[in-house]
Amino acid sequence: MTHDHSKIAALEKALSDGNGILRLEPAWVARDFLAPAFRLGLTREQADRGPRGFICERWLASETPADNTIPLEGEGLSFLAGVDVRISLAEAVRTLPEIILGKEYYQKYGAGLHRLAKLFEYSDRLPYHIHQQQHDAQKVGANAKEEAYYFPSGVDMGPHPETFLGCHPYIVRQGLQEKIFLPYLEKWDSDLILQHAPAFKQIPGDGFHVPAGVLHAPGTAVTFELQENSDVFSMWQAKCGGKIISKELLFKDISEEDRTRDGERAALKQVNWELCGDPYIYENRHTPPVFLRGNDAGTEDWIFYNTDKFSGIRLIVHPGCTYISKDNGVYSLFVWRGKGTIGGLDVAGGDPNRDELLVTHDSAVKGVPVVNTGNEPLEIWKVFGLGVNPECPRLHVYKG
Repeated sequence: MTHDHSKIAALEKALSDGNGILRLEPAWVARDFLAPAFRLGLTREQADRGPRGFICERWLASETPADNTIPLEGEGLSFLAGVDVRISLAEAVRTLPEIILGKEYYQKYGAGLHRLAKLFEYSDRLPYHIHQQQHDAQKVGANAKEEAYYFPSGVDMGPHPETFLGCHPYIVRQGLQEKIFLPYLEKWDSDLILQHAPAFKQIPGDGFHVPAGVLHAPGTAVTFELQENSDVFSMWQAKCGGKIISKELLFKDISEEDRTRDGERAALKQVNWELCGDPYIYENRHTPPVFLRGNDAGTEDWIFYNTDKFSGIRLIVHPGCTYISKDNGVYSLFVWRGKGTIGGLDVAGGDPNRDELLVTHDSAVKGVPVVNTGNEPLEIWKVFGLGVNPECPRLHVYKG
């Protein structure tokens, strides 16, 4: 593989100047199926992207391009900040994979972070939908999309802070999936499909784990999401936010062959019905924070766990304190609130130019000093990719 020598030099300088830490630019993503509630810090004018919709999401340390109806080159990709040449994070990882990822991680998983983090917020609940499992996603040249949610504290939860998850168990037990769901997909004229799913309250500081193939409709809370690096989905709810959305979103990541052969039934075949009909779906998918470690300077809790695909930790450092953040390998971080320094780099929550970093392998393993220079807690979310934290907790599995 050949690389641009000017980019290699710029990347090496950035790594040297940052002591193995890279600052990232914000990556804003527009969506056209729902309007935002403008809780990501953008004005209506800044968020408005005309026929492409509104910016409703910010993708974090992303190597994944957004897959929108009207594409925009580079949308969804993160880029390095403060360098003399334009370098995407994906390009940086491919250029110096052993330095950024660590030799062992690179040899095992290849040149990628293998996860995607994002903040999203909408004025209404997202439509009921699934993300394809690997055997279906690969038919359209994509990856599966297992995901998990964390609901930040200190922000308005919106008008519908409940997440619909799965479907009522009797539907699966009695084999009624086609009888109940197919008419909604064929008629495509309402939001009444939601009556066939349970909903659970979104609680600040709480979260859910949603495997690929599980039907769900996230509520209106501002949501920090961690997922596999993919943008696949199939929308099942025709009406959302008071309008009918394009039925093409039902078929967005269904192969032409499957669509031609099965029509709307193709969507039914992509669901993991066993997980959707789990009578203990709340107990088996609810992921409250789990204490990891701490001292007088701060505390760390697991907020993303129950899977080997990705993991995430919430770090809170008390005012005037220094906490050494020591981890198993490469991670990215987002500063939710507070101000301070991380590895000597100035950070501040609420400032998109100072709230996002990538910590390379050696720095992560050695330990990064996190200093709270403000008068309020410094809250940071650290996210990790495939296999970095095999010791992360697993939920007890309840069975009916």
